[in-house]
Amino acid sequence: MTEALWLVLKSILFMPSLPLPSNLRVWVLRRFGAAIGRGVVIRSQVDITFPWRLTIGDDVWIGEGVKILNLAPVTIGNDCCVSQRAFLCTGSHRFDLPGFDLVTRPIVVHEGSWITASVFVAPGVSIGPNSMCAAGSVVFKDVPPNTTVIGNPAHFKSQA
Repeated sequence: MTEALWLVLKSILFMPSLPLPSNLRVWVLRRFGAAIGRGVVIRSQVDITFPWRLTIGDDVWIGEGVKILNLAPVTIGNDCCVSQRAFLCTGSHRFDLPGFDLVTRPIVVHEGSWITASVFVAPGVSIGPNSMCAAGSVVFKDVPPNTTVIGNPAHFKSQA
């Protein structure tokens, strides 16, 4: 019942491009079990699979069209930005097994990090504090603190 109600409210309050107040979206997410800090902005067309597996710190911005497929927990620390059309994906399949088994692993975005536009973050990845994943990057490995990654697959560009 909870999942069905979430799907209805998500389709009304999150998925349309309507400029609804962010604090309304935050309030609804909290009612569904998300742990969300102060000063969080959630723009339109944000697709969150399971709010009860989402933790967001203070002063975080989630841009238009972001997808959070949180079959496992997703944690976003304080002072982070997840830009337009980024995709945080905690699930994949074992194509090498006959049953195509589902594999889920959590994603952590540490404080002060920026996941820029159209970045894909794979299951099990940790983005280190004060790091940036450049636009369009595909991130399959952990990103160390104070690092910029770019490309497909993402490679280290610089360390601050």
